[in-house]
Amino acid sequence: MKCPYCRFEDSKVIDSRDADNKKRRRRECLSCGRRFTTYESIELIPLMVKKSDGTYQPYSREKLFNGLMVATKKRPIPLERLNTIVDELEDKFANSMQGQVTTAEIGTSVLEVLKKLDTVSYVRFASVYKDFDTTKRFVELISELTE
Repeated sequence: MKCPYCRFEDSKVIDSRDADNKKRRRRECLSCGRRFTTYESIELIPLMVKKSDGTYQPYSREKLFNGLMVATKKRPIPLERLNTIVDELEDKFANSMQGQVTTAEIGTSVLEVLKKLDTVSYVRFASVYKDFDTTKRFVELISELTE
């Protein structure tokens, strides 16, 4: 960290504490001895979603949550559980260290979770995500679940 007074490139940390989701550090220049404060924060990489038509749009937690809400409507799944699912999926994509994710990856991940959680919600989400246009597709999906 360069000293703002003499531009010397080395300083020592005197005090460190949390402040407003940042790390506040009080430093002392090893050349001129003057003190200054720095703030350290985490730089988040915004997640972009690649849609099936090839366009990109910023990731929206609300869209994912609303999709889960529709799929689980009138099912015995508490809202806290839906928030947890969204948190876990966000962590999964953030930990992949990619700046982008496809709608297919998001949809597949949601289906994996819903399949274990509630089969009715799974079928509802799959019908929209996989764009079912005939009852035959519903029957095929349900037969896969019963096997």
